[in-house]
Amino acid sequence: MADKTTPIYTLIDILKSTDYALDIFDPEKEIAALELFDKKGKPYLRDFVDGKERPAKPEEIVRQLFLYRLIHTYGYPTARIAVEKGVYFGSSVGDKRADIVISEKDHPNTAYIIVEVKKPKRRDGLEQLKSYCNAEGAPIAVWTNGGEIVILHREDPNIYRSISDLPHANQTLAEVINERVTLQELEKRNKLVVERLSLRDVILDLENLVLANAGVDQFEEVFKLIYAKLYDEAQAKRRPGKVVDFRAAGETRQELYDKINRLFHAAREKWQGVFLPGENIDLTPDHLAVCVSFLQDIKLFNSNLQVIDEAFEYLVTQVYKGAKGQYFTPRHVIDMSVKMLNPKWEEYMIDTAAGSCGFTVHTIFHVWGGEMTADGPTKDQAEYASEMVYGIDFDARSVKVAKALNLIAGDGKTNVYRANTLDPRNWSDEIRVALRRRLVQFENRADAEWNKENFRYFNFDVLMTNPPFAGDIVDSKILYQYELAKKWKAIDVEALADPEERQEQASAIANKRYENTGSWQTKQSRDVLFIERNLEFLCPGGRMAIVLPQGRFNNISDAHVRSWISERARILAVVGLHGNTFKPHTGTKTSVLFLQKWNDDPNSKHYCPQLKDYPIFFATSENSGKDNSGEYVYKPGVDGKPMIDDHGHMIIDHDLNEIASAFVDFAKKQKFSFWREG
Repeated sequence: MADKTTPIYTLIDILKSTDYALDIFDPEKEIAALELFDKKGKPYLRDFVDGKERPAKPEEIVRQLFLYRLIHTYGYPTARIAVEKGVYFGSSVGDKRADIVISEKDHPNTAYIIVEVKKPKRRDGLEQLKSYCNAEGAPIAVWTNGGEIVILHREDPNIYRSISDLPHANQTLAEVINERVTLQELEKRNKLVVERLSLRDVILDLENLVLANAGVDQFEEVFKLIYAKLYDEAQAKRRPGKVVDFRAAGETRQELYDKINRLFHAAREKWQGVFLPGENIDLTPDHLAVCVSFLQDIKLFNSNLQVIDEAFEYLVTQVYKGAKGQYFTPRHVIDMSVKMLNPKWEEYMIDTAAGSCGFTVHTIFHVWGGEMTADGPTKDQAEYASEMVYGIDFDARSVKVAKALNLIAGDGKTNVYRANTLDPRNWSDEIRVALRRRLVQFENRADAEWNKENFRYFNFDVLMTNPPFAGDIVDSKILYQYELAKKWKAIDVEALADPEERQEQASAIANKRYENTGSWQTKQSRDVLFIERNLEFLCPGGRMAIVLPQGRFNNISDAHVRSWISERARILAVVGLHGNTFKPHTGTKTSVLFLQKWNDDPNSKHYCPQLKDYPIFFATSENSGKDNSGEYVYKPGVDGKPMIDDHGHMIIDHDLNEIASAFVDFAKKQKFSFWREG
């Protein structure tokens, strides 16, 4: 007779491939208290409240762990806790049952806390929870899937404010709401770290609970709140032990509005040029109270401002950028590009399609040798950020974000401007004055005067950009400024009469050379014109990274573009990005092209002698850091939770760091001017 063995069940196996997790629970105290056992070949567990045997489904596991916390951490007696309690809608009990209901201490039939675990998706769970709380009149609502947790205080039927924690059984709700918090305490409870959230997740909660029906410009109001909160954290950092003011601490709603609006005014005054004098927060006091409650337990001022950028990527791209084919560049793509081109203290850098200025901000941090803190930059750091780094973009909202991030990094100064990079004839006086000192000073007086008038050629050392792809330029006044807007034809090298010319042209792509016909096309792709325009911004030997659609590297019709580039610059590297890199905004396959303009002056700091034959670094990313839906994928730690870096960021799982490191080794062997040892 064969031995029968009892199946071994693990929580990891049961929760695998579900939306549930165990991240919020303590492995030694809470998870260890849960015991699985076999019953008729299936995993079961015992309810901590009523002792019933229940199937160990994912939602039941999370519910039991939360019940254990309610009993052993918060001190609620089991007599006040009901599981699967019917919810009254009007005068009758509805079909649905609340997962956990805690009754008021002295009123056993009145709901005090309602917990929802059956809806593992954040949005679905909150909607279900609100319906239960509105029906029962419960003042406290909790949703969790074991990986995230949201705790709400229901003030009015339609006003839900986030609170930091549940009150203990011997504590009042007012004591939790009125708590005052120092910056050090805020760091400990930072939801972005504790719950492995992004600021985008929090803004989605705000949309669901208040912003969608607030009758305001969501972008502007979230921007103002983030601006005010950054200022508050910076001030608290400079006065150790000071409590943070960006917090609901028992004030009336009008008093809270006045406090937060004062913070916004102070931030607007310190970091000028983003908001107009006299601007106020336009949210009503009721709506503002909800927004503050969701943002108050988040620490924004850490590392490279990445958490803020993620939020603006969601707000701006969703509405304003997608239709133009311009998308926020993932920050690990930016970090790869910055590391490869290695900008230095003495070098001027520009992004000509700056978006939120990820390339400029990360260049600043690279040169600083560190990242941003609420202490603010040193004098040298501030001077570099405010004098050496420039950004241009035509989208007003992106420029607003870019100015804000660069102002904070530059301690109140910035060189970010709104303009059409491709059409300098229509630039404002502001950008003309700012960029005039970077113009090439031609020895020929006529050329110098022409350049001062037309703003065509500049002396930037480094340029990094991700120009818009969608839509062709059809305006002839712009097209006629660019050689690549002309019609081109291929000339067969073998047909050339001069043998030396044939030999010289044999190095051209596909044994052909290309020349323009002198006539103009009726349209040209934006990114192609940006290639030519960007090279005009670079000094001899200046280097560039530009994100381009893959077709520019493969299409036969773009052969003349590749030939045109190779005549003017050395191709340093081509890095093919994964198809998921720019999802969910677009699935367009892209690559990053790295160039250095030819420069035959051996005494130049950017020496790059013209060569006919040379090695090129090629790499293809196989791990984009995103899944097929465009959500970021994070490196798991030994506990299964996303790994956190030294600055509280979840670490994105990608391979671009390895590619950048391989290029650095290649660049040093090739003795590139910007990677020469010593």
